[in-house]
Amino acid sequence: MHIALIEPKIPPNTGNIARLCAATDTSLHLIEPLGFSISDAELKRAGLDYWDAVDCWVHPGWRSFREAISRDRCLYFSARATRPLSEARFRPNTVLVFGNETDGMPERILDKHPDECFTIPMPSGKVRSLNLSTAAGIVLYEALQQLGQTEAAAVAGGLAKGASSEKPAPKRRGRPRRGPA
Repeated sequence: MHIALIEPKIPPNTGNIARLCAATDTSLHLIEPLGFSISDAELKRAGLDYWDAVDCWVHPGWRSFREAISRDRCLYFSARATRPLSEARFRPNTVLVFGNETDGMPERILDKHPDECFTIPMPSGKVRSLNLSTAAGIVLYEALQQLGQTEAAAVAGGLAKGASSEKPAPKRRGRPRRGPA
């Protein structure tokens, strides 16, 4: 699985998503321009010491990302999409694409790919959107559940109940890099 963030603006959100990616062995794609520096202290603090466990790619813009990642692998998530998350069908190499915290998913993407755009239902009607890192976690775990990769969820559930997990530490992957995935 992969998560792609289009021009993220808030370092703690990106750091939290990086931690999510480390926990689930999911690749992270950051599409520039970013609203912060990769070396930003807030970004590092939110990702804690997990950055070395994240397979992180930095793309210099949307066009570069599109050249590196096949369109048929992408599903897009936006509060403005009309199809519910429950209709999304995931594959092991799916790229979960999210807009940024202030602008959301670019309108051109929603218009061009309506069948691949999904929203997380918010039945109370009291909020317009969810926090980016919260939305990424909901979508990623739904994808893993659909794919039968529930080990991460089971381990998390066991830890929440006080069980210990003797899983080995994740392998080091290095710092963010540039180039095709």
